[in-house]
Amino acid sequence: MKGKAFRVAGVVALVIFVLCVPAFLICGNLRWAVNGVWLYDHEFDKHRVSEATGMSGEDLRLVARELIHYFNSADEPIQTTVTTPQGAPLFNEREIEHLAEVKGLIRLCYNVQVGAGGYIAAFIVVGFILLKRRFWYPLARGLFGGGVLTIALLVAVGVAALAGFDWLFLGFHYLFFGSSDTWILNPATDYLIMIFPEGFFYDVGLYVVGAIVAEAVVLAGAGGVCLVRRRKTGG
Repeated sequence: MKGKAFRVAGVVALVIFVLCVPAFLICGNLRWAVNGVWLYDHEFDKHRVSEATGMSGEDLRLVARELIHYFNSADEPIQTTVTTPQGAPLFNEREIEHLAEVKGLIRLCYNVQVGAGGYIAAFIVVGFILLKRRFWYPLARGLFGGGVLTIALLVAVGVAALAGFDWLFLGFHYLFFGSSDTWILNPATDYLIMIFPEGFFYDVGLYVVGAIVAEAVVLAGAGGVCLVRRRKTGG
């Protein structure tokens, strides 16, 4: 009876591990994108945000750094030292409220990454303590399954994006911001959407997906190689 319970617990633990892999990879790469100053600079230049806003490149870089600080701090509401070319506050009340909602989503992403990463680490440590060398097989299965699951999820998102990025973009906002409509901004007057046009998010999405796919392929490949070698050797 104890042996059966142990096996069931092992299967459940492995399934959770597989689910944690995409959660960790996705949230980890989103965190990287949120804090990638170079990425903001590159996208500002690519989409000619300076021309669209009348702001200097130096001011845009400062805005990016202040946003990163805001997302990683307990400060509320956001405080920016940069103003509009007319000398008015950069963000209005509606934009400030939306940034607070975005911050909440980002912090949730951070928490998911930490939780998934903690479980992955605990699974590996406890697994080697209990099973020692025998743990390589379930670990390889978990890595392969987690990598494949990650790729499958991203393929599904990619198909949805090809079907209509605008639809996916709107669906994302309705899903995560619910009935709030603070994200509906005027591109002619609201600087938040002028600084971060839709093309900005499209490009960042491609970078993030590319990084996740590369990491998932490595994990799935490593797990797959171990499984094939074990099958050949009969271990």
